[in-house]
Amino acid sequence: MKKDKDPNLVVDELLQLILEEIDIGIHVVNHEGKTIVYNRKMMEIEMMNEEDVLHKNLLDVFTFQNNQSSTLLEALQKGKIRKNIKQSYFNNRGKEVTTINDTYPIMKDNKIVGAIEMVRDVTELKQSVQDGIMQNRNTRYTFEQLIGESPSFKIIIDDAKRSARTSSSVLLIGETGTGKELFAQSIHNASHRSTKPFISQNCAALPETLIESILFGTKKGAFTGAIDKPGLFEEANGGTLLLDEINSLSPNLQAKLLRVLQDRKVRRIGDMTEKELDVRIIATINEDPIEAIANNHLRKDLYYRLSVVSLFLPPLRERKEDILLLANFFIQKYNRLFGLTVTKLDDHVAQFFLQHNWPGNIRELEHMIEGAMNLVENETTITSFHLPTRFFNEVSSMNNNLTKPLEKLQAKKTNNENQDDHFNLKSTLLDKEKQHILTVLSEQNGNITKAAKILGISRQNLQYRIRKFNITNEK
Repeated sequence: MKKDKDPNLVVDELLQLILEEIDIGIHVVNHEGKTIVYNRKMMEIEMMNEEDVLHKNLLDVFTFQNNQSSTLLEALQKGKIRKNIKQSYFNNRGKEVTTINDTYPIMKDNKIVGAIEMVRDVTELKQSVQDGIMQNRNTRYTFEQLIGESPSFKIIIDDAKRSARTSSSVLLIGETGTGKELFAQSIHNASHRSTKPFISQNCAALPETLIESILFGTKKGAFTGAIDKPGLFEEANGGTLLLDEINSLSPNLQAKLLRVLQDRKVRRIGDMTEKELDVRIIATINEDPIEAIANNHLRKDLYYRLSVVSLFLPPLRERKEDILLLANFFIQKYNRLFGLTVTKLDDHVAQFFLQHNWPGNIRELEHMIEGAMNLVENETTITSFHLPTRFFNEVSSMNNNLTKPLEKLQAKKTNNENQDDHFNLKSTLLDKEKQHILTVLSEQNGNITKAAKILGISRQNLQYRIRKFNITNEK
């Protein structure tokens, strides 16, 4: 590890030794944006030599595309603390680098004198999505990370933990968005197979002819273009294979799958020999299995083979106690990702969340929180104003005794003809705002980024106003 002797940033010999041996990339710039600390791991991650980076300005070495900015320079220039931020950029050889960063400004006497970035390499850990396959040997979810205090959820957690002790097949039953894959990963990570592969395949994502070769593998010469290639069963050997939406497979393919499960052997397409398997199967289904059997979506014999352990994941509407708990978790998640300081939902939004039916379950809740926080700017509370219009109207209908601020907001959104003089003034101001936005956009030839800068608002905030005012000349 090399460093420049900056008077504001003194690194002693012990720290130098630690930085040299630590398995995390460390990159430090001084107040001019020039690199002064660049450790061995950082060189490996960015595929650079120390002389290419040390003492040079960051933007002279690395390229950031699509108007993305360096998180390290944001910390230096704006004092932003960013955690768990994914960033992709290019080194001076044109090689793409993808990292997860924790970035902090370095302060002295209340002044920013530099910035430090701690980096984890994810370039080689990106999920391999080839022919619709997701392989995730480094599953990140465990039972400790599953959020919920409702009795029904706790029962499922306990049952899932017990199932992790064995290698029996597990069938996860639940609506879309209830977290079936999170449970599958948690079971895998709690089992003795946790150090072995975890491979997931969505059975609904691919046609039958393709998914058969993906599951079972191919023998060279079996058909035109066929090569010797292991299937997912072979790749998951010793570990866990998650078959998502098993009910989307054809009856013929379900029969072949049943034979593999019964014999614990697999034969590649076009091959004459079988290979022994030691794979745990976890399958998911998004409909009632009895109805799936009645509708010929699931073979009865395959159901019995898969459902040695059956776990019914409750929909979010049956977990009322967990809704606000999950909402708070997602608020904190997007605070970290977006650099915000939101602390809560206001009372009306919280009441709406508790009464909403959540057809998309936890996934819908997360998307709603993410969408709302895209519209937050220098605010600490998510209000009805941050929700999509259709949900704003739903909030209003649920709360008959709205406070004055919420009544004003409703009046502004609905543009009711019976508004009093105060609301008419608001309507006039909204018209002026729309005209001003149109003028600036026209002057900037529809460039959102330039217009937002002139208007003094964020790009996301401007995009929201464009949608709100039905402005159609966005480029």
